[in-house]
Amino acid sequence: MVTVNIINEQSALEVDEARLRTAVRAVLDRAAVDEASISLAIVEDHTIRELNRRYLNHDETTDVLSFNLNREGEGLEGELILSGETATRQAHDFGWSPHEELLLYAIHGTLHLVGYEDSTPHDITIM
Repeated sequence: MVTVNIINEQSALEVDEARLRTAVRAVLDRAAVDEASISLAIVEDHTIRELNRRYLNHDETTDVLSFNLNREGEGLEGELILSGETATRQAHDFGWSPHEELLLYAIHGTLHLVGYEDSTPHDITIM
């Protein structure tokens, strides 16, 4: 069973929870993950910056943070933190809607949870 819980703690954009859930489930399905509990938190820039600093030692705003919380012998458990403000700002640069940008963050973060990396050009191409 796959559960996707969403909490919206920002006001920069309206969140289409159904679309985000569908995208996360599609990535998990493609990766053959049938047991998962994924939490998404859509937050403001100051919150994601603080989490990025606290947990990854990067004192900067970012678009998405992925935390794999797996414990031995259990299905995939993870948390995604997405910035609604960054999605709103970045979408304009790419010429699409903030909702599409936020969707991209959810997909990108879920890909990290299932094992994809983006630290090298080769990894980025595969991801």
